[in-house]
Amino acid sequence: MVDIKLGVFEMVEQARAEIEEVDTVDAIEQAQDPDCLVIDIRDVRERKRNGYIPGSFHCPRGMIEFWVDPESPYFKDVFNEKKRFLFHCAADWRSALTVQTVTKMGLENAAHIKGGLNAWCEAGGPFTKDEG
Repeated sequence: MVDIKLGVFEMVEQARAEIEEVDTVDAIEQAQDPDCLVIDIRDVRERKRNGYIPGSFHCPRGMIEFWVDPESPYFKDVFNEKKRFLFHCAADWRSALTVQTVTKMGLENAAHIKGGLNAWCEAGGPFTKDEG
């Protein structure tokens, strides 16, 4: 068996201690502000299969560092905007790690939605799924 020095659950807990977590009800309210952008970091297949938050920007977790860094050839100008960035995944583990990373990179006003998309839907947040 592989001798892991730092397990994923410990990594997530360390990230949670360093980042801002937003309760779902507050996230639903914040997302209505035009100066707030919800960032969906789930895999494209998850987003297509399970639906998404209307108006959310899709940025796969595997590309986040490249899309946030203005020096990267993959930079996305959306991260140059002075907005509130609310990241989410399905449950909130990946988004906790993601917000920890982008905060270390220097992205300001980034937080993640506690409980992820699952909690968002349970709280009655706006949600859509494409036909087909």
